[in-house]
Amino acid sequence: MADSQTLHGDGISAVITGQGAELVSLRDAQGFEFLWQAGPAWRRHSPVLFPIIGRLKSDQLRHRGRTYPMTQHGFARDKPFDWAERGPRSCTLVLTDDPDTRAHYPFAFRLAVTYTLEPQQLRVTFEITNTGDEPLPASIGAHPAFNWPLLPEVPKEAYRLTFAEAEPAPIRRLKDGLLLPQSWPTPIKGRTLTLSERLFDDDAVILDQPAGTSVRYGAERGPAIEMTWLGFEELGIWSKPGGAPFLCIEPWHGIASPVDFDGEFRDKLGVMLIAPAAKHVLTYQIRIVE
Repeated sequence: MADSQTLHGDGISAVITGQGAELVSLRDAQGFEFLWQAGPAWRRHSPVLFPIIGRLKSDQLRHRGRTYPMTQHGFARDKPFDWAERGPRSCTLVLTDDPDTRAHYPFAFRLAVTYTLEPQQLRVTFEITNTGDEPLPASIGAHPAFNWPLLPEVPKEAYRLTFAEAEPAPIRRLKDGLLLPQSWPTPIKGRTLTLSERLFDDDAVILDQPAGTSVRYGAERGPAIEMTWLGFEELGIWSKPGGAPFLCIEPWHGIASPVDFDGEFRDKLGVMLIAPAAKHVLTYQIRIVE
């Protein structure tokens, strides 16, 4: 693959592409692929969501009374990143503001994405630095898609998410990509969410106040993965409505705009404000469980 880096570690390998700083493959020592391979149902693998998550109302970002066009999940996933470091077990890619980004997002920033292999585990670090002279409003999220089922012979309904903590809080839902004002009773029973295609008939399942910071995805038999995260405040769980052979587990710092929100971007729900010259660091890990 052109403009990509393959990392090899103990019992794990990963491929990252410079386009969007996207993880495009995650395999165990036997070559078993865990990551969705961007088929017709969805043409992405694990996009980086920045500087927004979800949609803004009318796809417009408002700042100091002006409006700027901003498409769903932001522009980072579609931008070429620069390679800052490339090694056998780790690599760092960087995106900085330029005339194109400023036409959509009128702020100075530096976004660094680092992938590091550890035994049986991939660690991903997002580092957002405010290189400007005013507070930087931003959201960021991960969007890795895993094969569902992981083993073709295991039914999709045999898979579940097992959370580290009980998750009793209500969930949120979207309509046309925007956050609905009401909440719904959680489909998580204690610590367990049984997966089914019907779960996503109304788009993503959003935990806007998760109790824990880790979850296991797997069935009674076969491989599984464990995801843990630090610095993220929400969790999205998504598969394409109507059925698709992937499941996305998405730690977010941010959330789609409420359907009735018309205010300044800096005042939107879920936006972090980073002071000039300051940085914000968030991490998540994907651990392979054989």
